[in-house]
Amino acid sequence: MSENFSDAALVLVGHGSTVNADSAAPACQHADELRRRNIFAQVQEAFWKQEPYLAQVLRGIFAPRVFIVPLFISDGYFTEEVIPRELGFCAKAETNFSRVQRRGRQTLYYCRPVGTHPGMTDVLLARARDIVEKYPFPRAPKPSDTALFIAGHGTGNNENSRKAIEDQVQLIRAKKLYAEVHAVFMEEEPRIADCYKLAQSKNIVMVPFFISDGLHSHEDIPVMLGAPKETVRERLQAGQPTWRNPTEREGKRLWYTASIGSEPLMVEVILERVGEAANSV
Repeated sequence: MSENFSDAALVLVGHGSTVNADSAAPACQHADELRRRNIFAQVQEAFWKQEPYLAQVLRGIFAPRVFIVPLFISDGYFTEEVIPRELGFCAKAETNFSRVQRRGRQTLYYCRPVGTHPGMTDVLLARARDIVEKYPFPRAPKPSDTALFIAGHGTGNNENSRKAIEDQVQLIRAKKLYAEVHAVFMEEEPRIADCYKLAQSKNIVMVPFFISDGLHSHEDIPVMLGAPKETVRERLQAGQPTWRNPTEREGKRLWYTASIGSEPLMVEVILERVGEAANSV
């Protein structure tokens, strides 16, 4: 980054969970990497559902500039209402607020969520490329012989994720790397299980467009793809991947990746969001 952020603090905001230990992992991973790079005076994680809690995080930050980056897929209830309310940017149910606010000697910058940044295209493509290179059996197919699927939750209560995913589908299609690029959803059409009939190619790579791995990515989606529920649970309890890469099903060969949130390139998207906010005033 060209700008000097040695006077600034960075807060990475995740959803967190009291039941899923993996929920906080991406925020902690990227915070560790950004501390190692020594770009900011301070880097802190904060969560809605677990410690360190969002509502208390600013008490321990004294840098004159504070950049807050939501590790969320899209604009929606959490990024536009919950997080700004908990951080004091707005009152309850107030959605029209300034994203840059002065508090005493500090200036707070509330950044856009990572998931809607164009740089997420590189994150998705890295995920898709790496899984095939890691499990090339019998040999790694070329992207031009592969259908790429981006999987999301769907439904209006899940952070507008459909639009974010469809935007990425258009961006990746324009690159003409893959034979096909499709969006599929857990609770909307087209469904995740439809990938086998949607794909014209024999090879399928599916990337779940979630920040953290949990029930959806570890259990629900593998079952939707045809893995027996008991097998998935046994593998999960044994600490094994719940989908064998690649798996042959319905005449297709399918590779299934981890969620995008732990992809190392996410750090670059976080830094882009900080740079945008810094230049917005």
